[in-house]
Amino acid sequence: MKIVVAAVGKVKAGHFEAGCQDYLGRLAHSFPTRVVEVKDAPRTGGGTPERWKALEAAGILAAIPPGGRLVALDERGTNPTSVAFAEYLGKLRDQSVPTVVFAIGGPDGLDESVRQRADRVISFGAMTMPHELVRLVLLEQLYRAGTILAGTPYHRV
Repeated sequence: MKIVVAAVGKVKAGHFEAGCQDYLGRLAHSFPTRVVEVKDAPRTGGGTPERWKALEAAGILAAIPPGGRLVALDERGTNPTSVAFAEYLGKLRDQSVPTVVFAIGGPDGLDESVRQRADRVISFGAMTMPHELVRLVLLEQLYRAGTILAGTPYHRV
């Protein structure tokens, strides 16, 4: 099963980029993962957050291949434990789902069309986080899920 992280915007801070690259390298052994950076809508020259989110949603939705599943990261989603998250991914893997796309919104969050299309909406907590941090946390949790499913000692309860 392949993983795609469809994230609005680029990682600008070097420490976030280094962490993301580290986990992407580790993930090659469990879930081949790639990041699709969706162009963020320009927030100058007028417009509304709803319009910007709609433009970004088109890029996110375009990253879903046929037969792929979409998981939206949104503060209003469920907050699974690491073990429950791993079990969910293991279930999808066992069902031969070819690709799971994780959607990370931009500064204004995700458009409703992405949440409606999502097979699951999850949250890393009620607090607002920068999208760069969400990307790093997601990659670490994907790596942790892989180690949980493989029975390796990385995850300790």
